[in-house]
Amino acid sequence: MDLLMMAQIAAGMIFIFMFALIVSEKVERHIVTLLSGCAMFLIVFGLCMHSTSAMVKTLNLGNILHMSFWYQPYSVLEESSGINWSTIIFIAGMMIMVEGMARVGFFRWLCMTIAKFVRYQVVPIFITFMIMSAVLAMFIDSITVILFLAAVTIELAQLLRFHPVPMILSEIFCANLGGSATMCGDPPNIIIGTSLGYSFADFITNTGVIAGISLVAVVIYFYVAYRKELQPVGRTTDVPTVYPNPMDAITDKRGFVLSCAVFGITVLMLITHAQTGMTVALIGVLSAVATLLAAGRHAPMLLKKIDYKTLLFFIGLFMVVGGLEQTGILETIAFYIGEISGGNQMLMVAIIIWISAVASAFVDNIPFAATMIPVIKTLALTTNAELSVLAWALSMGTDVGGSATPIGASANVVGTSVAAREGHPISWAQYCRRSVPATILVLIISTIFIWVRYL
Repeated sequence: MDLLMMAQIAAGMIFIFMFALIVSEKVERHIVTLLSGCAMFLIVFGLCMHSTSAMVKTLNLGNILHMSFWYQPYSVLEESSGINWSTIIFIAGMMIMVEGMARVGFFRWLCMTIAKFVRYQVVPIFITFMIMSAVLAMFIDSITVILFLAAVTIELAQLLRFHPVPMILSEIFCANLGGSATMCGDPPNIIIGTSLGYSFADFITNTGVIAGISLVAVVIYFYVAYRKELQPVGRTTDVPTVYPNPMDAITDKRGFVLSCAVFGITVLMLITHAQTGMTVALIGVLSAVATLLAAGRHAPMLLKKIDYKTLLFFIGLFMVVGGLEQTGILETIAFYIGEISGGNQMLMVAIIIWISAVASAFVDNIPFAATMIPVIKTLALTTNAELSVLAWALSMGTDVGGSATPIGASANVVGTSVAAREGHPISWAQYCRRSVPATILVLIISTIFIWVRYL
């Protein structure tokens, strides 16, 4: 057995072991990926390959020192493998910005303002909260969106006497769907965009169109599915005549104005970054710095609230995927997908969308997306397939597939946890009964749309 084959076997075993531990949830996932990354370096790169260059390429630290990492007058394909520092820096920046917005009460204010606008009527709240969930998730991490939306939904349910679970489940699904529309909406999209050189505009004009069409279908679906369960329960003379004032949600008026300004400017920078040449890494740093300056004496508190475990999870994950790439395993996977599809792009797209969706329904979609990016790169090089078409298929499959089960995406876990904590536990059967058909609906729309528009 030659050294390369030994390296491939070792890398494959480390990857499978990592995935199994992540799914088991017995050990915190950042510890799993970091230990797996270290094992990849020691066993695969060290003992099997004796390759220092593979370690250097995977660490990818030199990339940060290049001007192109921070400023690119035009989009380019990210040729370097290994740790995607653009993704990590951007996510860290967004974490700080979102914490700054949460501190001043932005999310609760927004929810209460919309509820007041629709006169606290249950069905209009149901529809507008679904749309708001999707729109917010286009720019803000879906975990944060659901954390605040679920809490406010339960508060409104107690006030207006309706069952909150249908609304929470619908919000979760729409948050995952909204995240598929933009480059910064979901971590898989951030990884795809930074790795393949796609801009915010590229996503919004491709996956964004699919998500928009799907959102209309999903809102109609959930309304039909839940219309009977949305009827108010026990509302008689105890219906309140005075409702909460949205302005009471704002804890720091000056900070609120500044946070809104930072958020607006960040969105503008993301929309125009292909024209300005600013990379998402630079945008993440600028947004974080502006948020910390606006927070003043509260800045240290915001830094403490950064989810460092998630950032470490990404670093370890990229190390493992780098090992798979350096040993040629991902090229082999791409070869077999090409063989199965026989070069037929319609079949290739269907395979990527549906396999991505099924996998993401049960395991974290972030490692799956990171693993598949080198695969679709190789497919595009070895077949006549268009890389961008494969990228949109991967994006929709990973982002939407995670909506099918309670563990498919982090937003699902957060939303069901908030509901359970407030006395509304959601079983697997209850969750999947409505979410699986909605997921299949969006996947069908996505597959047909990509076939019709691109092939």
